[in-house]
Amino acid sequence: MLKPLSEIRLPAVAPEKPFSLEFLGFHYAFPSLKALLGAADVSKAGDRNAGLAAKSEAHREAARKILSNLTMEYLFDHPLTDHQGRIDSVTCVNYDIDFTAFERIRKLTLGQFKNLCLESPGETIAPLGFGLTGVMAAAVTKLCDTHELIYIAKKIARPSKARTHLGLPGTLSARLQPNHPTDDLKSIEFLIYAGLSMGSGDALIGMNPAIDTVENIGAVLTHMDQIRRKTGAPTQVCALSHVKTQMECLKRGVPVEIIFQSLGGTEATNLTEFDFSVDTLDAAFALMQELGPIREAENFFYFETGQGSEFTYGKHDGTDMATLEANCYGLARRYRPFMVNNVTGFIGPETHADNFEMVYSSLQDHFMGKLLGVPMGMAPCYTLHSSITLEGQQMATEMLTAAGANYYMDVYLNTDRMLAYFDTSSHDNQTLREIYDKRPAPEFLTWAIGRGIYEMENGSPKRGPQWGKLEPFCDSPEHFQTLARSTASVHGFENAGPRPADGVSRDLRLHQGIARDATFSELDTSRLKFPFRVLNTTAGNKAAHLNSPSLGSRIHEESRKKFGKESAAVQVVLSDGLSAEAIHHNASDLVTVLYDGFKATNTTVGEAIIAPFGRVKLAEAISDVLEPQVIVMLIGERPGGDANASRSLSCYFLYRLSDEAKRAAAKWSGNPNVRFEYTVLSNIYAKGGIPPWEAGSLIVEKVGQILKHQAAGNRLEQLLQR
Repeated sequence: MLKPLSEIRLPAVAPEKPFSLEFLGFHYAFPSLKALLGAADVSKAGDRNAGLAAKSEAHREAARKILSNLTMEYLFDHPLTDHQGRIDSVTCVNYDIDFTAFERIRKLTLGQFKNLCLESPGETIAPLGFGLTGVMAAAVTKLCDTHELIYIAKKIARPSKARTHLGLPGTLSARLQPNHPTDDLKSIEFLIYAGLSMGSGDALIGMNPAIDTVENIGAVLTHMDQIRRKTGAPTQVCALSHVKTQMECLKRGVPVEIIFQSLGGTEATNLTEFDFSVDTLDAAFALMQELGPIREAENFFYFETGQGSEFTYGKHDGTDMATLEANCYGLARRYRPFMVNNVTGFIGPETHADNFEMVYSSLQDHFMGKLLGVPMGMAPCYTLHSSITLEGQQMATEMLTAAGANYYMDVYLNTDRMLAYFDTSSHDNQTLREIYDKRPAPEFLTWAIGRGIYEMENGSPKRGPQWGKLEPFCDSPEHFQTLARSTASVHGFENAGPRPADGVSRDLRLHQGIARDATFSELDTSRLKFPFRVLNTTAGNKAAHLNSPSLGSRIHEESRKKFGKESAAVQVVLSDGLSAEAIHHNASDLVTVLYDGFKATNTTVGEAIIAPFGRVKLAEAISDVLEPQVIVMLIGERPGGDANASRSLSCYFLYRLSDEAKRAAAKWSGNPNVRFEYTVLSNIYAKGGIPPWEAGSLIVEKVGQILKHQAAGNRLEQLLQR
């Protein structure tokens, strides 16, 4: 049973206390525990942007010196609070600890506890982790160097079980991620076969949907489950949609075998950005206990985390990224998850600017998660508008495998076709298995040997004659060709050992280079063939825009003076976002269809606005000034790995809540301060996504639904089911 939040033992909120250190005539001061924790970490873009990073190396080491002499009891007695001075629900859950374990370590300083972890076997360390809050784990992490992060984590085992076992000694598993820009079932099937053929998928077959509706999620899960049954692969399926959508699917008998939700380290992030509360997760946990289809599963929750989301949303409450990431693991621990996946690097340069920042943060995250008691999978990843590269990603996986990561992702040829970022692949997983003498989960390995994907040699699994061959999974050569044609960014099927053949890699990297260049393209308004007006943000140039999300979310004061309240129901806004090429190649066709559609449906719409260097949250600032009911925000997505996908556009529908709608939205979300609701249509581009002329009709239809039902997002989708 989950302990009610009201029964979790919490300390009283204590007044802020400053810290200082005198050394060789130098004075180092830190006004609060939050400031001390931030300064003690390695410098990262998100913490620098938040004003939490140390001013110098000496400043950082002074913070670590002070931190190392604080006791575990001190950290327990001084909880970090939100901007209102309260202990939020995420911190509250973090205090649901094993007090027997805590009693063994409460008098130890952080430095002494680190020494204990270095000196003791994993069997001693593992139970102590359940006596830690996230803040304690984060504080210890900030005292560890690279060797220590790897050495201690390697000793701690955190296995879990559904149909397969994760995290057993000597294993390295893979979550197969068959994403497609429009959730095309043929492409999903193709990518599943590709992963299975290379020994991936023993952790999970889980796709991120482009369309988060009950109907679509039900169709995708049913299709993946049919493939699982057809192939006989012992694994589990999951759609990484919103937890509320999955709960409704589960009630309808859809095979929701593992239930998913992304987590933030503050209540404000989860409630206002991710649209869930602890009560929501508790309800999902109870529903899975009752209706979950894998009855033998000991664990059935899947959480995704990664440093920086709280800062990006402006909901970090003055706390550094690593500490909030540890809070996520403390929250995840409540539900005894099957897997936790860390995607540090996913956001971009505003949180992690380069390879070093991504690699070190990933090592921290793996260490903290394992220490706190959750089964950690790792997805060191990158986007093309950062300075993180494939080489940095590979360095991270080498160190994380040495540290004992339970699993990695399998994104075919490293390229996520829907989310436009770069993750580990089935080739990477097999390469790491061979370097570190790892094998898949035992249930899956037995199946893969039977398919000829592996064969045993001297007691160890080796690549078999069918490794990397998709054709045996298909009904015919024609079936194979049909599936292959449905999938973008497939540059060949040839392999060299466990790696893609060089010709495949060269084509792949050239496409990626073109896509990275698109990130730095400048908006050319002379290419737009429709009337528009210009609104400037506070991001004055490309570099400022890419490195600080808040600048592109605010209206420049000179532009604000030119705009005021208007009477139109809808306002169309276009911004280059992370790809001006997306505007250049889609906007003229799309806007023409939009305005024709609004005219045909008697929907009033203001003249289009072009906002260079804009972010999605700019829609809220524009809404506050112009006061339309709906803003249609068309913005360039971050470029993916295919040169065509670098021209991909997203549409964010922002619904500004009226008083009546606000009351309904607050009741639905549990957030009394809710002001806006969002719906998203992504991957708008001619070759491989939703063509702009088709997207225009879909957007007009969705705007009509929003206006009719006075709702957007998950609340709208529920209303549409009635």
